[in-house]
Amino acid sequence: MAVRPLALIFGLLAPLVLSLPASSEEPPVIAAASDLQFAVTEIAAAFTAETGQEVRLAFGSTGNFATQIREGAPFQLFMAADETFIAQLHAEGLTRDAGVPYAEGRIVVMAPHGSALKPDATLDNLARLLETGKLGKFAIANPDHAPYGLRAAEALRHRGLWDRIQPHLVLGENVSQTAQFALSGNADGGIIALSLALAPEVAARGDHALIPQDWHDPLLQRMVLLKDAGPVAEAFYGYMQSPPAREIMVRYGFVLPEEG
Repeated sequence: MAVRPLALIFGLLAPLVLSLPASSEEPPVIAAASDLQFAVTEIAAAFTAETGQEVRLAFGSTGNFATQIREGAPFQLFMAADETFIAQLHAEGLTRDAGVPYAEGRIVVMAPHGSALKPDATLDNLARLLETGKLGKFAIANPDHAPYGLRAAEALRHRGLWDRIQPHLVLGENVSQTAQFALSGNADGGIIALSLALAPEVAARGDHALIPQDWHDPLLQRMVLLKDAGPVAEAFYGYMQSPPAREIMVRYGFVLPEEG
């Protein structure tokens, strides 16, 4: 069976429009952090099957989406990888309320099959490659605007590798693009979201190891309806908190907030 190119697996640029019956209303555009690419795509399909309502998903970095919202982008629901961005938007009067937490994310070190990098939880092999001068390129998301990149940098600092790894870094615009870079064969690996590493098509391409949770600040993820959210966005917001959606999130490695 042919293996799909990474660029097809990681649909980075175009929002996804689920195939649905024609509707008189434009589908709401949902801005979702890139770590949600596989989980929320699956949830949206289940939502559509259950309700017949159309949603449109745009995946990208949380920081970039926050900037676009401030500039008037027509998103109706924002699913951030770091809740501090939603707190800021709420303080600026751009959201309906403070939103709700929907998950806590985790980071992993991942390397493609055949790489010199052998993923381990404490990054010992990465440290050895650096010490011996055998590390090529290593991918993380851009810490300036991608929460998963910031947590990757914190973990590398915790391990004492941040300064030495600088010449080897390749920065992804978001964590989904970072996964593409890490598994492309042009890098030895990288630090990506557990939720991406667990997606079957990604897991088939390499190995990963979970980085200790106390090596970085938590990835507390929150979602919020924006000022112009309509009934379909409201319905999807509610569906994200339902048992079927929560079950999918757990399968992709997310830690969920307690119900109620």
